[in-house]
Order: sequence, then structure tokens, then C-alpha cells
Amino acid sequence: MKILVADDDPISRRMMARILEQSGYQVTTAANGREAVSELAKPDGPRLALVDWMMPELDGLGVCREVRNLHEESYIYIVLLTSKESSEDVVQGLEAGADDYLTKPCDPAELKARLHTGRRILELENKLVEARENMRFKATHDALTSLWDRGAIMSLLQSELSRSRRDGLPVSVILCDVDYFKFINDTHGHQAGDSVLEEISRRMLSSVRAHDSVGRYGGEEFLIVLGGIDRDHLQLRAEQLRNAIRSTPCETVTGPLLVSLSAGATTIESWQQPVSVEQVLKLVDQALYRAKEQGRNRIIYADSPAPEIVAAAEAAKP
Repeated sequence: MKILVADDDPISRRMMARILEQSGYQVTTAANGREAVSELAKPDGPRLALVDWMMPELDGLGVCREVRNLHEESYIYIVLLTSKESSEDVVQGLEAGADDYLTKPCDPAELKARLHTGRRILELENKLVEARENMRFKATHDALTSLWDRGAIMSLLQSELSRSRRDGLPVSVILCDVDYFKFINDTHGHQAGDSVLEEISRRMLSSVRAHDSVGRYGGEEFLIVLGGIDRDHLQLRAEQLRNAIRSTPCETVTGPLLVSLSAGATTIESWQQPVSVEQVLKLVDQALYRAKEQGRNRIIYADSPAPEIVAAAEAAKP
């Protein structure tokens, strides 16, 4: 684990660094408080710190205060090194943001024990953060495919429509459906169907940009939101997506299955009037229906809602 040793005395700094390196720490040093804050503020900076109370430019208390104001995601555990022993000084140090303190010169065994306590606290924080992120992921993602779930992808579509209207940029939407998916389930079993959905999800994610959004809209339907993509680029990306699904069979427990997608797609480029999520979804759903009627394994492109239709819809709202 990385640790910072901040002390303006070069001899004390080297001795402390040697003790810590022998204990397996990766040591970074600072000769004053300002250097210490700079090191601790780095994205990959140490999360353990030994900070001397008396230093030039910024003392140990100042370091503690500035570090606590960084609002970093990961907590930094600070042990204050001091020759001050009064309870008033200890309280002052802890109130400034120190987690613990050691009186100089400190005993190496006590130093290691105090740091071990700090490491346990940081490891506990890591576990809590991981648990929080897992809960957040499960609350917004589909359990089978790990894509955004219906509620999340609808919210992302709303956000993208608002952002695109604000910035005057196009936004494209694709609603996909796995062709003959009921036949796959009925003939090969639901486990094979699940394998198909998982593989299709992976291929969809690999066919879009990192900042595009892909969600499981329901059952075997998927919704894709492409911010900043105009109609010409939509056609290119939609065909790439269709080919990515169709080109290679999906491996399942009953053997490889060649599957295809039908999709409805549209691009919103005119922002004379607000366009709602419901209007966009109605467009792509109707286009998807036509794609199925015309033989499946194809993309049908819907026109953007005409401004006068949108205006009438807005006026009709209660």
C-alpha cells in the first residue's frame, strides 16, 4: 500500500521511509505541507499519510484541513506526528481532520500497529464502497444481460433528448427485437434463450460507443440511444449492429443458433418543439412492427415527428 511521509527534517524523513519500506509499504515523501497536499490530491495518491505537525509553508493541521476539503471519493487516513503531548493539542489535531496521532520520536512497533489500524479502516471502506456500487448496479441494470433495465434506459433517453435539444444536436434511437425468439425458447429451451440474449447484449455493447446507452426494454426487446448521431450515421451504425448479430451464431447449451434482429430506428434533428419520450418510442415501435411485417432481419427508419404534430400533442396535454 502507498503511504506518504511528510516531514521537513530530511533525516527523520529517511528513517521513517526506511522503516515503512521494510514493512512492505510503497513510500512517497514530502518536505513541506504544500507538497504533502499535492501528493495526496493525486488520483492515484497515497491513502495513508504520516504528517509532521510542524512544517514550512503549511503545517500538519493545515494539511489535514485541506485534505478533508478535497472531497475525494476515497478516504485518506492521516496520522499526525507531533512532539506536543497536551490533551488540548491532541484535540486540536483531531478536530483539524487527523485520524490518529503519534508522539515523536515514535516507537517502530507502535507506528506499525497504528498504521495497521488505518489499513483495516481503509479496507472496510473499500468493502462498503464495493457493496454500495453493487447495489446501485443491481438497481439500474437487468440481471440477465447486465444492460440498463427498462426504467434506467427510459430515464437515459429522456436525459439525452433534453441535452440534445439544449445543444441543438441530433439524437438517434433504435428499438430492436430478436426474431422468432419464442420459437427459440419453445424449441431449444429457456436456457438457450437466455444464452442468446446474453450474447446479443455483448455484441450490442461492442457495436456502439462507450457513451451510448443500451438497455433491455423488455423480454427480447432492446433500446439503444445514440447521442449526436444524425440520420446518415444512424443507418451505418444500425446496419453494423444488425450484421454483428447475424454474422456469427450464438453458442448455447443445445449448440450454435443463428439469430437475427428486426429494428425500428429514428433520428430527432428538428428541435422547433419539444419531443417526448413517448413520441419517440411510438415512432420506433411502429417502424419495428413494419420491419417484422416485411420479413424480419431488417431495419426500418421512421421519420422524425413533424413539428406541427408535436405542437398539437403538446397543446392537447392537460
